[in-house]
Amino acid sequence: MEETEKEIESMRAASEEVSRQFKTLIDANDLDSLKHLQLLILGRLQDSNAVLSHFNEYSEHCFAEVSSDFSRNTRMLKSMKSDLDYIFQKLRSMKAKIMATYPDAFPDESTREVFDQRPDLEVPQ
Repeated sequence: MEETEKEIESMRAASEEVSRQFKTLIDANDLDSLKHLQLLILGRLQDSNAVLSHFNEYSEHCFAEVSSDFSRNTRMLKSMKSDLDYIFQKLRSMKAKIMATYPDAFPDESTREVFDQRPDLEVPQ
């Protein structure tokens, strides 16, 4: 028991000596300056963290407000796309019937091309 206490005491003394030696290597003013700079950086990081937290809360609030509108508008666009697809299908069918009944109804190729083309109305899924 006494031997371990002596060992601990000698380690403590060695640690204090090493610590004292390090203190002589570095100027106290430099250490104070470093500590001051670290406190400034800490303050700035805390301010930045507060601003980012506020921004995240604001973004979450805004997303909650527009999320339902976005979903509703997406469903409406999909519905409009299917309606337009149906309308274009009917127009192509009517055009085919007209051309079969009245071949001279669309005399030039450019008019036929206009009726053959269909705008691409893809809506993201």
